[in-house]
Amino acid sequence: MDGVILTPLKRIMHPKGDVYHAMKASDFGYNGFGEAYFSTINQNVIKGWKKHTLMTLNLVVSIGAIEFVLYNERSGEFFKIQLSQSNYQRLTIKPNLWVAFRGLKSENKLLNIADIEHDPQEFINMEIDAIEYNWGPGD
Repeated sequence: MDGVILTPLKRIMHPKGDVYHAMKASDFGYNGFGEAYFSTINQNVIKGWKKHTLMTLNLVVSIGAIEFVLYNERSGEFFKIQLSQSNYQRLTIKPNLWVAFRGLKSENKLLNIADIEHDPQEFINMEIDAIEYNWGPGD
């Protein structure tokens, strides 16, 4: 989908605890730094729909598993991916795409490395049933 980048990320195994890379300034898709925050989502709960008009999201799932669904209202196209430690990638989402996501495990945590600071005037929210999408059963 135009406006979406998936970047495989490096995991360094260590007997005392692993290191999970998230983003470097030299990475493709890096668009500057505004803020970083962690967000949790409960199992089988769906957050969304949200469309940022200026912010680029860089989403990394460090704990659990999260299913992301993106929707391009101009083309009618959907894009779906599950991120987890076993599918450890960064999902970069450019502005003007709708995003919703669902927690698949009992504990789910994501990191967003955003290119601008949060601004309540910069995004649009819609109820989850406003865009017709079949989420199917959770894992």
